[in-house]
Amino acid sequence: MEAKSKTELIKNITAAIAESRNTIENLKEKTKPISPDNAIGRISRMDAIGNKSINDAALRKAQERLTRLNYALTNMDRPDFGICIDCDAEIPLGRIMAVPESTLCVTCAEMAE
Repeated sequence: MEAKSKTELIKNITAAIAESRNTIENLKEKTKPISPDNAIGRISRMDAIGNKSINDAALRKAQERLTRLNYALTNMDRPDFGICIDCDAEIPLGRIMAVPESTLCVTCAEMAE
């Protein structure tokens, strides 16, 4: 990887990490337990519990992404960085810039879905 591309990638990953941390903090606020003594009504309480479940799932996903981004940032000097873990093809730079935590090429990622 060229030095210019690497510098740009580091900026992208660093920005994505900051964004992920911000998202995680916001979601932590939304996933706090719902107090049973809070008089919001039965239907509203059920809705709040449903929203909490959705936010819990979003929080887990954001935390997983943060872990993958940190892994990408610390391992970008490895010779296998940017190589698809399924087919060993080089992951295009555009994909790495857009999704820096990706470990699969587009073809393998589509097949994995």
